[in-house]
Amino acid sequence: MSQAQTKSPLNIEYCRDDFPCINQEVNGHPLVFLDSAASSQQPSTVIDAIARYQREDHANVHRGVHTLSHRATELYEGARDKVRDFINAASRNEIVLTSGTTESINLVAQSFCRPMLKSGDQVLISWLEHHSNIVPWQLVCEQTGAELVVAPINDSGEIDVDAMIAMMTEQVKILAVGHVSNALGTINPLPKIIASAKNMGIPVLVDGAQGVPHMSVDVQSLDCDFYAFSGHKMLGPTGTGVLWGREALLEAMPPYKGGGDMILEVSFDKTVFNELPYKFEAGTPNISGTIGLGAAVDYLQMVGMNNIYEHEKVLHTYMVERISAVDGIHLIGTAKNRASVQSFRLNDIHPHDLGTILDHQGIAVRTGHHCAMPVMQRFGLPGTTRASLGLYNNADDINRLVDALEKARQIFT
Repeated sequence: MSQAQTKSPLNIEYCRDDFPCINQEVNGHPLVFLDSAASSQQPSTVIDAIARYQREDHANVHRGVHTLSHRATELYEGARDKVRDFINAASRNEIVLTSGTTESINLVAQSFCRPMLKSGDQVLISWLEHHSNIVPWQLVCEQTGAELVVAPINDSGEIDVDAMIAMMTEQVKILAVGHVSNALGTINPLPKIIASAKNMGIPVLVDGAQGVPHMSVDVQSLDCDFYAFSGHKMLGPTGTGVLWGREALLEAMPPYKGGGDMILEVSFDKTVFNELPYKFEAGTPNISGTIGLGAAVDYLQMVGMNNIYEHEKVLHTYMVERISAVDGIHLIGTAKNRASVQSFRLNDIHPHDLGTILDHQGIAVRTGHHCAMPVMQRFGLPGTTRASLGLYNNADDINRLVDALEKARQIFT
């Protein structure tokens, strides 16, 4: 594929101008930011929304009667409504605002699973998961005597779906699976996986941290039971996130954190918990961050998730083809259905050394195990170099990456 064939529905130059951080030099070179899977950059509209709140509307939300509190509450709760529309939730009561995917998964593990799990029960995940979709389940299994069982992946970095389905027994009380692998970019076949789990009466949690930023997500169409994601992967601030859950399930779940704002009445004898979704949102929330998350949703909606998906799909294909042509490159993760991410090794150069050399040329990539150590163990590697795309990347970024890889190869020859 030539650079001329990387055109997409997105007006790239216009979008790039919206992201002030990428319009800078690093080590004397124009920045090429290829680390969006770790944290995406933020458009000016997100930065401005946060700054405007801090300058003009800063106050605590909900119970205040003064004007600033009303303004802050409207902005904060408005963000919840934007998220509801963004993922097509049936009700705003299903949108629990959290600090990110990690807290969202822990909430389900402790509030939904811990009360019902017992010795002999199982929690089913895959070898492809991020640590945030492994460790919370290990903890709850240790607490309850349940067993964590893990579906294998193949040499391409794809879940062995037949093996996973065979593991869906009556002992499995929840299935937790990623939408898109952060380490390899694999898009998991959720419709088949979820339908099979439903046939067995198994609730499904989807780790959507790498799904929501890159493609349209409709939780009602997916038919999962929980969907977790983070603001900082989708052009928003760090410390923000969402747990979507079916209202009936959330209603039946006890809170797993206690404090202010998640209560209706407190005495020393008894506490009456607040209604959904507030019973899961203890304490003063990340108000400015959530407002920024709402602004990020606005931006993504303005550009269009289908446009973003098509743009990144074309660019990802171009990136894989260009990287593959570099002598000594070994691609890690070659699933047929991938999004946004490519991990690789260059000869026997340690990923940290390669990342440092690339940084000297203004190229920002991620190196290491990517919080997916079992994936690295599966491929017998200590880590990889990972290039990950955002809607603001273009073909020139890929060309710069390839040129930098060639220089690194020459240095180590």
